[in-house]
Amino acid sequence: MLVSVNLWDRVRGLLRSNDELAQADRHRAAQDVGADVIGACCDRSRVTLRGTIDVLTVRPRQDTPWLEAELSDGTGRVTLIWMGRHDIPGIEAGRELVVRGRISVADGVRRLYNPAYELL
Repeated sequence: MLVSVNLWDRVRGLLRSNDELAQADRHRAAQDVGADVIGACCDRSRVTLRGTIDVLTVRPRQDTPWLEAELSDGTGRVTLIWMGRHDIPGIEAGRELVVRGRISVADGVRRLYNPAYELL
């Protein structure tokens, strides 16, 4: 029995960019551990997310620094915010994490404040 494969799907798979391949890998890794999908998270829900830190920033807020990390799982992005911190050992760009907390969505931006985290 011959299995017909859509040629267009195969060609499209070969033409994907490195970013698209990395996003697909991140999404697959999140699914493998049963994590929630960032792109489907809604406001005020408790979530467990797995992804990679793309950007790390320290933002001064009045007298207190905020460490912000942008986490991506291939379906979306969430900003992780640790208030009162200017660094956390192990939290760096390119690092994979599992985070847990209550998500906040304001102006289309997803945020997790002071999430519990596990370095991978």
